Amino acid sequence: MVPERPQSPQPASWPEGSAACAAQLHQLLTISDRQWHAFKGQPQRRAAEQLAAALVLLLDPANPPQAPVATKQRSASIDLAENGLAWLKGELRDPGCPQHGPAAPGARAASEL
Repeated sequence: MVPERPQSPQPASWPEGSAACAAQLHQLLTISDRQWHAFKGQPQRRAAEQLAAALVLLLDPANPPQAPVATKQRSASIDLAENGLAWLKGELRDPGCPQHGPAAPGARAASEL
């Protein structure tokens, strides 16, 4: 019979500094409305921004690692991660500016997900 190994205690919070690092990364990757035209042809930029935002919500102190599945932060994080993946897969594209005419055929705005 193999003796049971004691389980290590699960941390009650995320590693120190991880939320701040995620927030800093998201700030670096955020595309402002003035930058959108310059980066609209780079879906990986938008995906990175969305995935970083998902990480910020996931590491929110109000959403500790042992939190139940149904936290608001976790749900919002999932939505942002799925949106980021849609940008990576090419399922989302720049919807176009209302001031510049209709969007390209087949373009789907993030709000349509």
